[in-house]
Amino acid sequence: MQAKGEFDVTRTPQGSLDMGDGVEIGHMRFDKQFKGGLEATSVVHMLAAMSPVEGSGAYVAIERIVGTLDGHAGSFLAQHNGILDRGTPSLDLTVVPDTGTDALTGLRGRISIDIVDGKHFYTFDYSLDMP
Repeated sequence: MQAKGEFDVTRTPQGSLDMGDGVEIGHMRFDKQFKGGLEATSVVHMLAAMSPVEGSGAYVAIERIVGTLDGHAGSFLAQHNGILDRGTPSLDLTVVPDTGTDALTGLRGRISIDIVDGKHFYTFDYSLDMP
C-alpha cells in the first residue's frame, strides 16, 4: 500500500551535545503536520554531525507519529538515518518494527521525502499485517 502527501515542519534548536575532546553535534526538535494519506502530527528528535569536508555529514533521528494512515488510527515510531557524502544525500526512513498502536498494530514500511521549491512531500510504502 502507498500513502502520499505533504507536510509542514517547525524546527526548534535544542542546543549542541558534547561528544568529548571539544567535538559537538547538533540536537534539533522538529514538529510536523502531515496531510494526505497520512493525516498526523509528529515530534522528531535529531542528532546531526558535519564533517570538516564540505558537503559531508550525517544525522540520526527518532520520530513519533500520531494520527491516521489511510483511515487507520494509531501511532508508531520511525527511525531516520541520513548521510550527506560530498553533497550527495541519502536517507533511510523506516517504521520501527512492532511500534504501531491501535489500528496501526503490525505496521511496517519505509517513507521517502522530497523537498520541491521549499515544500516537503512524502511517499509512504507500507504494509499493515495484523499480528
